[in-house]
Amino acid sequence: MRYAILAALTLATPVAAGEQMSPEAFEQATEGRTFHFSSNGGLYGAERYLPGRRVIWSFVDGQEVQECLDGEWYVAEDGDICFVYEDDLGPQCWAFYREGDRIRGEFQSEPTDPTVYMAEETSEPLLCMGPDVGV
Repeated sequence: MRYAILAALTLATPVAAGEQMSPEAFEQATEGRTFHFSSNGGLYGAERYLPGRRVIWSFVDGQEVQECLDGEWYVAEDGDICFVYEDDLGPQCWAFYREGDRIRGEFQSEPTDPTVYMAEETSEPLLCMGPDVGV
């Protein structure tokens, strides 16, 4: 199951179109930010990028953030950016490319999956719902 995906943000570090983003450019573009992602026109998930390449991911059900998963990202030998989460489903690797003022993420762990584009960026932290909240 894939979690982390990225697109539609403006970078401070220029990257040529078609050129895979460096880990440094990816880190600069994401650290301290929260991104909401869409897939096939619908909200898919949200991820908060923390210092030290740590992340918090959540799928989104309608407009509501579900239970969050802690994780981290690292750079694979081939330059892809891989994410691992506390659910231990294994690494989920992506190649990120600049397209004008957007970023395209290509899921490398399952290349037949569609590209998913970010819908919204916010500086607010995720409000994570846990299991049995309010019960």
